Amino acid sequence: MAEREREPNVVVDYPNRDKPVVKATKGVVILLLLISTGVMLLITIGGWSALEGMQPVQIAYMAVYLILAYYAARWNRGVLPVTAALAIILLIFAIVAGPQWFNRDKTGFTQPLLDANLVGLLVLLLIPVQVLLIAFAMRGFQQDWHVEVERREGDDYDFDGDDYEEPYGPPTSGPLPA
Repeated sequence: MAEREREPNVVVDYPNRDKPVVKATKGVVILLLLISTGVMLLITIGGWSALEGMQPVQIAYMAVYLILAYYAARWNRGVLPVTAALAIILLIFAIVAGPQWFNRDKTGFTQPLLDANLVGLLVLLLIPVQVLLIAFAMRGFQQDWHVEVERREGDDYDFDGDDYEEPYGPPTSGPLPA
């Protein structure tokens, strides 16, 4: 940081963020986070009376997903692995809980605000959404959103071409010379 303050004409570029495929991946990740939050909201409202004290956990999960969507929109580099990890956990919950909603038509079960079969369908709908979220978050992680390249102001580098040089020379294989 001190070097940037001494050299005011140094500009930090993020060459991978300008690619259309990377922007599309970012948009899909944000969209899937928002869809997941919406479906969880419907499940929470529709099954409020039958959630057995899990309402705070579900509300917290929705809040975290909204925060992750916000940080993904700002190109935060740490958001993608966290998103994938939380999607895996939610996927496991949905796989376990989904079929149980269809068993609530027997006597003795509390009936939720929405029909239990509809809530079960919404829970099962979370499964493919979370699988897609995991896949796109990991794809975004492979696209190197975090790569930074410093350049002097006014210099034009082609980051995909041959005029970009590694700061310490080309990578070598084998031991370094003595």
